[in-house]
Amino acid sequence: MAGGAVVVQGSPDPNRVEAPVTIKAYCMCAFAAFGGIFFGYDSGYINGVMGMSYFIQQIEGPGATALTGDHKSLITSILSAGTFFGALIAGDLADWTGRRTTIVGGCIMFLIGVALQTASAGLSLIVAGRLVAGFGVGAVSAILILYMSEIAPRKVRGALVSGYQFCVTVGLLLASAIDYATQDRQDSGSYRIPIGLQMLWAIILGVGLCLLPESPRYFVKKGNLDRAASALARLRGQSVESELIQDELAEIIANHEYELSVVPEGGYWATWLTCFSGSIWKSSSNLRRTILGTSLQMCQQWTGVNFVFYFGTTFFKQLGTIQNPFLISLITTLVNVCSTPISFWSMERVGRRPLLIWGALGMVICQFIVAIIGTVTSSDSAVKAMIAFICIYIFFFASTWGPGAWVVIGEIYPLPMRARGVALSTASNWLWNCIIAVITPYMVDEDKGNLGAKVFYIWGALCTTCFVYAYLLIPETKGLTLEQVDRMLEETTPRTSAKWVPHSTYAADMGFTDKAAVTNVENTTKEEVV
Repeated sequence: MAGGAVVVQGSPDPNRVEAPVTIKAYCMCAFAAFGGIFFGYDSGYINGVMGMSYFIQQIEGPGATALTGDHKSLITSILSAGTFFGALIAGDLADWTGRRTTIVGGCIMFLIGVALQTASAGLSLIVAGRLVAGFGVGAVSAILILYMSEIAPRKVRGALVSGYQFCVTVGLLLASAIDYATQDRQDSGSYRIPIGLQMLWAIILGVGLCLLPESPRYFVKKGNLDRAASALARLRGQSVESELIQDELAEIIANHEYELSVVPEGGYWATWLTCFSGSIWKSSSNLRRTILGTSLQMCQQWTGVNFVFYFGTTFFKQLGTIQNPFLISLITTLVNVCSTPISFWSMERVGRRPLLIWGALGMVICQFIVAIIGTVTSSDSAVKAMIAFICIYIFFFASTWGPGAWVVIGEIYPLPMRARGVALSTASNWLWNCIIAVITPYMVDEDKGNLGAKVFYIWGALCTTCFVYAYLLIPETKGLTLEQVDRMLEETTPRTSAKWVPHSTYAADMGFTDKAAVTNVENTTKEEVV
């Protein structure tokens, strides 16, 4: 490997491979989560805009009172189509040019798309703008998770990546608030103000990331160990010569070398095929990890939460007894924002696996209650009860599956395929996001399937699948470095993973240290590791 050898003095204790978290290092890592704001805002503003009378008449013509199901489907889903391809392309770019450079490039692409949407006065330009913006959102949403997972200290990695989902919810709330404020304007400002404001979030993220260090794991992958050491030292607030920095860097290098010894890197297509190598029955195989990541993001969309955030305003209108559907949509996004910070604590204390299991169960119960109430009656009190259970359902999603799915996909892939693995997982999220955005209006609208609240029977059935999936397939990764997650997946099954504790290091196994003794931690609990 280019860049010189790294020799670590001292014992490669598997419980001491990272420096203490400083305020500076914490803030540096936390800033990357800001990208969730424009992701959430871009996903959420269209919900209210499609209910604005001026926008409706711009698209459908004078006198129109609602968008057709075809146009709602097209406008909503075209963003997801762009994000699907943007996420896939970003996986290559992140390995070629760097994580940080790819995110900044995604911000620039997003700005171009927003400019097109802001200038629109009809259907064609807003569709084209959302498609272009989608490429940028896809790139940022995939690689930002990758970047955060690679730079965050293990003790707070779950909380920091959950912070990304929190910023997504803040973006959704801001979008609802701006939509609510401009809904009654009878000029193009009603929709151009919510659309144009997105530029601010992309500019802040792009400029801010230029001041942050590149991922040290990217430099290790490229063989530039000097720059990897400098980046890691800056992230941890230590000197390059620090033993803690040398220990952590040696473990990253050793893990990378080990993975390459198992599946060597080849040409362009060979590296993509690496994502699908190994047996589906072996939990540590690349194929199994790819299936886990892509299916996890599929299940996150199957929870149906984006139905509320994409079509909530028009759905609440359809219920008939609600005076201000814009206000109800604002309330649901506020619940989303207030619930997500719970995961900052629970993701590291409770763990990823229990949260996903019990979160899915909570959502299933709420969804079937909403569906049953909507089937039996449509009185004012019934509608209020439905809204209450929709809010509880959003609480369960926001505190579990919302952040949990993003945390896990950032942790389960080995370095040689991590960028492409996260890209594939994110593309899966956007693919199913697109599918749901396309078909939902046809299921719910009065002139189509006219399911109304009965659509929650579908979401409840799909969420039941998510519950079974989480119980059978999700491993526990809390309190582990990314390199320890690799070892854990090799030695356990998902249902026994919570009991696993680190007992060796890749640095020792690969001969990267001058002392191969490893502290015996067989009786150490994962809580003590954290």
